[in-house]
Amino acid sequence: MSAHQGLHARSKPPARDAGPRRRLRLTRRGRIIAAAVVVLVLLAGAIGWYESESHPFGPPGAPVVVDVHPGEAFGAIAVALSRSQVIGTSFAFRLWSLVHGAPTVRPGTYQLNRNLSFSELSSLLDAGPNVAELTVSPGMTVSEIAGELSSLPGTLAHAFSDAGRAGQVRSPFQPTPGGSLEGLIGSGTYEILPTESGRALLEQMVARFAAQARSVGLTPSTTVAGLDAYQLVTLASIVQKEGYFARYMGDVARVVFNRLADGMNLDMTSTVLYSLGKDGGQVTPKEERITTPYNTYLHAGLTPTPICTPSVQALRAALHPPAGPWLYFDLVTDRKGIMKFATTYTQQLALVHEAAANAKRQASTSTSGRSSGSAT
Repeated sequence: MSAHQGLHARSKPPARDAGPRRRLRLTRRGRIIAAAVVVLVLLAGAIGWYESESHPFGPPGAPVVVDVHPGEAFGAIAVALSRSQVIGTSFAFRLWSLVHGAPTVRPGTYQLNRNLSFSELSSLLDAGPNVAELTVSPGMTVSEIAGELSSLPGTLAHAFSDAGRAGQVRSPFQPTPGGSLEGLIGSGTYEILPTESGRALLEQMVARFAAQARSVGLTPSTTVAGLDAYQLVTLASIVQKEGYFARYMGDVARVVFNRLADGMNLDMTSTVLYSLGKDGGQVTPKEERITTPYNTYLHAGLTPTPICTPSVQALRAALHPPAGPWLYFDLVTDRKGIMKFATTYTQQLALVHEAAANAKRQASTSTSGRSSGSAT
């Protein structure tokens, strides 16, 4: 071998294996592609989850009632909606609200449906509370309840009155089917749903009264001193109007029982006021002579029907009046709510004078206008 050939042989570099480098390059590319695929899958899943949450499958579900309290944060409201199954998750609804704008949620009660889309829910919340409240206070009449209902939108007040007049709702305390439901309405607060019917509301009220009556031991078969259950409710309604304060209702009930037992007229101004459609105030001598079955100045015994919704306390007083000889009573101090009782007419006249003197002293600030159970 010549020197030239040897030099040429040494100048040829040795062959190298390029396989590992190529395989390494392919592995890195695969990782990038795999990572991209994972990201795309996760993104697609997140989008699918978000869409399924904001646009759930199927129609709206069962109705639910949700309360929103004053000052409650939107996040807390979203959690409550999720717990009530109106929406799937509160997190998705908050995300949707960031994109589309959060609804203005006012305090109150809402009737919503489960499985609502976010856009439907937002519109309902923006519209404000759609569940009204009606409070039936002891002493209210059916006519006054209908008047309260008339302030609500729709025809619920008319439907309520029609259901009562048509005898669509029956109370176990009614002596005859289709009679008046006066006095047979339970007191308390009722939620008026957007889909509420007059008949359904009346049924709820009658059922509540029956429960309140049972709570004090009054059933349709109860009798006390010869009075049946309906008469006892009637007596309780008079006690409600005449007694004013729960602490006096038992004694007022005793006066009514004593007058009935002695054959005296009740001489209760509240019964005349009921026939005049008035709530409170004095009865004039002319009004005392008005011919009406509810005028207990002219007619002996109880009124044909109750004259208002009695409270549980009034019902209890009618069932369990204390022993006592009283035949008269008067509210002698209206401002302090002091009522006194008398056995004789002479004692009653003294109470009337005492009440007049107190009223004169308080004339500048008194707004009494209350009736009394005194006899004339």
